Amino acid sequence: MALPKKPSPDRQKPAKVKPAGFPTREQIMEFITTSETPAGKREIAKAFGLKGQEKIALKALLKDMADEGLLDIGPARAFHKMGGIPKVTVLRIADVDGSTLIAVPERWEAEGIPAPRLRVIERGSRMGAMTVGDRILARTEEAGRGWVAHPMKRLAKGAELLLGVVENGEGGKPWLRPVDKRTRKDTPISDLGEAQPGDLVLAEATGRPPRISARVTDILGDPFAPRSFSLIAIHKYGIPFAFPDSAEEEAALVARLPLDEAKREDLRHLPIVAIDPVDARDFDDAVWAAADDDPANPGGFRAIVAIADVSHYVRPGGSLDREARKRGNSVYFPDRVVPMLPHQLSSDMCSLRADEDRAAMACHLVIDAHGRVTNWRFTRALIRVAANIPYERAQAAIDGAEPNDLLEAALKPLWACWAALAKARDARAPLDLDLPERRVVLDDAGRIVSVAVRERLDAHRLIEDYMIAANVAAAKALEARKAPVMYRIHEPPSREKLVALKEYLKTFDIEFALGQVIKPATFNRLIDKLAGHESRALIMEQILRSQTQAYYGPQNAGHFGLSLGSYAHFTSPIRRYSDLLVHRALVGAHGLEMPAPKHKDIPEKSSLSGEDFANMGKVGELISRHERRAMEAERETIDRYVAAFLATRVGEVVECRITGVQNFGFFATVDGLGGDGLVPVSTLGAERFYFDEAGRALEGTHSGDRYTVGQHLPLRLVEADPINGALRFELPEGASHLPMRHDGKRPRPLQRRGRPANIRHSGNPRGKHRK
Repeated sequence: MALPKKPSPDRQKPAKVKPAGFPTREQIMEFITTSETPAGKREIAKAFGLKGQEKIALKALLKDMADEGLLDIGPARAFHKMGGIPKVTVLRIADVDGSTLIAVPERWEAEGIPAPRLRVIERGSRMGAMTVGDRILARTEEAGRGWVAHPMKRLAKGAELLLGVVENGEGGKPWLRPVDKRTRKDTPISDLGEAQPGDLVLAEATGRPPRISARVTDILGDPFAPRSFSLIAIHKYGIPFAFPDSAEEEAALVARLPLDEAKREDLRHLPIVAIDPVDARDFDDAVWAAADDDPANPGGFRAIVAIADVSHYVRPGGSLDREARKRGNSVYFPDRVVPMLPHQLSSDMCSLRADEDRAAMACHLVIDAHGRVTNWRFTRALIRVAANIPYERAQAAIDGAEPNDLLEAALKPLWACWAALAKARDARAPLDLDLPERRVVLDDAGRIVSVAVRERLDAHRLIEDYMIAANVAAAKALEARKAPVMYRIHEPPSREKLVALKEYLKTFDIEFALGQVIKPATFNRLIDKLAGHESRALIMEQILRSQTQAYYGPQNAGHFGLSLGSYAHFTSPIRRYSDLLVHRALVGAHGLEMPAPKHKDIPEKSSLSGEDFANMGKVGELISRHERRAMEAERETIDRYVAAFLATRVGEVVECRITGVQNFGFFATVDGLGGDGLVPVSTLGAERFYFDEAGRALEGTHSGDRYTVGQHLPLRLVEADPINGALRFELPEGASHLPMRHDGKRPRPLQRRGRPANIRHSGNPRGKHRK
């Protein structure tokens, strides 16, 4: 009997065959696997010319073949080979491999067979740029040793996993309480599994609105246990935290790579030091400086910024490289770090620890007496860090508060050179927003000891200026060789944000002209005029909000905040994939390649690959998204720790500052600690309050009570929820109903008509107020 012929791809129709008896299992399998379109029972019967009782027999045979593990059934009841993929199916974009999107089946139930990874072929697709997490309907085919997917349609986002805590409701019915403070609705649990009340769980949403319920899929443990707050953020944002065996095995192999001492510049004789936070988990940069003895550079300096040579270990195309790109950056929490690289590299071989030989990429700088970098060169070097010094101890040594063996040999020359660099920075006038950073201090058991603002020292500014100088040198060195650059880009503020800032400043009686050329110095002059103003810190925060989000990309648009024309990240390749790409580009552009010994699991070259070069734009978008993901996860975790710290003070009156105003109430933060909490407008009294959107204030119609951004006032803490990081405040009894304005005057009762804040607008399409 002749088997069905494979149809032309242009016709896209199942092959037809003449009836010649009932088909065998092999013939059915051949038809299903060669058909260009989904093959269900109807298509199989039609192809083999089956009728009447033969169709009933075919149905029984197909069931037997499914029971035997030969076939599986996909969408629209189409059959496909078990362990294979339906011809047309729903896929989810799971990864980016260079320029290629990688998709996996949304549902995969073949026991003992790993879900296949499909290369997404975007040629001719009109669906726009797709990214990780997108769902697509795709036509699939087996090509070579793998599968490819041809997108047909972009689908709506699938239901995301719900992260929450199991609680018992009325009658013992379980409910899922969300950990996201923006989600104010609990979800009934239809399938609890083995979870118990109080467990932190991942659950899958099931059903359709309004009858949505949750099915518990994973139990994560006790949400109040030490170090659980970061775990919540890791799962909520889908941050990869476990390395596959292939990456760990490659890390173990590359950790033994020889350092090629003969090919590296030997800098072990120099007193290079690493100055880092006292709680640093890895050390990827070290610095050295000395007065320049070249008569052509009077009063100048020579400096070296030595950076861990991560590109020696993490080479393009390997498992380590794929995992690093998937993460984009390390994520830092108070209790843990989720590293971009396995600990064998990030905390060991690539960490510049004192008294150990380490491979480094050295940026040699020549700096004149005015702090201008006049020359640079890059080498692959061998260094031995003389000491890892915390910022505080380096500052204390310079201030004479404590002794340090490296004061004369290392620290004083570094400070002398920095004095010159600071002159150049002041002349450049970058944006100078010295905003406080919160630091959560934990004990050995992971319990909160304190939440405090990090002290800002000259030692911090010194390291920042050396790193900026090296980053600029890296960008310009690559530009000079016409090599690809992964730039760090910060564009000027948009006009819309500048208009909003102008309206905001007007509430403080501060003029801000929009017709001028906006430079960082424009904002610096404004900040300088606010010296001693009680709202100076608040206005600096608003200036920060007016700035655009920095991002990575291969097309240079300058760095507005630093007032620089060319800027790239070079100094942290342990924790940022962008820096690793810059290192690879420098290796190729400056002829610094050191091939690895031939090994099937270690890529030979460490320079930028052709695939890296071709996909700089896509990779830049990817790592920019991952950076934002990390920032949100870190910020939310700090908020949870702050809420846990304040949970013991519920009922107390605390000094707060209003940070935001909406028509439903205002948000306030505890002075010196942070953490945003809501004061609902319904708790402000019986009178109506109008929302002054331009002035960002709530104002009473009769009393003139006015609550505005930046205002300091005492509030009673009525709730602190560590699970979602939410706080809630109310006015204390006896509080003044006429809070002061920024100018120190009492407000008059509101005369104009505005938008009432405590009236519902439902069923009122034009937004007019009910009489």
